[in-house]
Amino acid sequence: MKPDFSIAGRRIGLAHAPYIIAELSANHNGRLDTALKIIEEAKKAGADAVKLQTYTADTITLDCDAEEFQIHGGLWDGKTLYQLYQEAHMPWGWHKPLFERARELDITLFSSPFDNTAVDLLEDLNAPAYKIASFEAVDLPLIKYVASTGKPMIISTGMADAEEISEAIGAAREGGCKELAILHCVSGYPAPAADYNLRTIPDMMERFGLVTGLSDHTLDNTTAIASVVLGASIIEKHFTLDRSGGGPDDSFSLEPAELAALCRDSKTAWSALGEVNYGRKSSEQSNAQFRRSLYFVKDLKAGDIITVDAVRSVRPGFGLPPKDLEQIIGKPVLRDVEKFRPVSATDLDRRTND
Repeated sequence: MKPDFSIAGRRIGLAHAPYIIAELSANHNGRLDTALKIIEEAKKAGADAVKLQTYTADTITLDCDAEEFQIHGGLWDGKTLYQLYQEAHMPWGWHKPLFERARELDITLFSSPFDNTAVDLLEDLNAPAYKIASFEAVDLPLIKYVASTGKPMIISTGMADAEEISEAIGAAREGGCKELAILHCVSGYPAPAADYNLRTIPDMMERFGLVTGLSDHTLDNTTAIASVVLGASIIEKHFTLDRSGGGPDDSFSLEPAELAALCRDSKTAWSALGEVNYGRKSSEQSNAQFRRSLYFVKDLKAGDIITVDAVRSVRPGFGLPPKDLEQIIGKPVLRDVEKFRPVSATDLDRRTND
């Protein structure tokens, strides 16, 4: 039986079109109206859901400038972890209006909580599901606490090896989670497509027996669309109004037209997978007449022997199939035939000549 999964009544799995999540992350850039607009644009683009991140700098790290708390290289070079998360966090007071707007628009909104107090806030807002971020996949107590809500969960697996993924799944099950999915992920920002090793997706599906998707940090949609062919049922991409907006995550996020293309093209890829089917397809029916068949290219009288130069395999396909050519050479015709006529079984005496 193929695994299945549900968020807010939307079935997710191989039998369903990919579930597209627009990750809002830090792309609000400190403005509630920007966050609201991102939800509106995600809905217009055709996304199934928008995901937030629920933390404060104090719930995710320490206000410390020791070496191990400093970021060197990459997009956030020169900041401490506290400074980054102070800038990037979604103010908790914004959550309620964001959830209200999402419900008005009929788009699912849920979040990644980063500690128990975040879970409590989201439960008060009746969040329909939870996402465990890759960096928190090793926080088994947090996973158990999220699982205790009884809501569907998605666990992202960036940086986690197979054993750590198994431990995270075990913690979710132990905590009471019934509906669980996992996302293949590379926690680079951005991540090169070559790092994604998408063939891991079918292995994850077989190894863990769960609905599996992709959290994609590449700069375009190619990797995400390719993942659908390998079984990804969920696609998560960071989403912004303007990639040049200057926020912590803007530069590796999709803009509205790109998200719309992802929603469209991933569903096209899924639809194209179809099923094993060697039969003639509906779009081919009218073209079957243009396949090759045998035609007379010389006038023959009744009783004349069909020679190699009297018939040819040509288009269209109204005559006998070309595979019959060897069988009819050397046979007499039963009646007069004109050149450019299709060869028909009624024209031939198929008995062996002595």
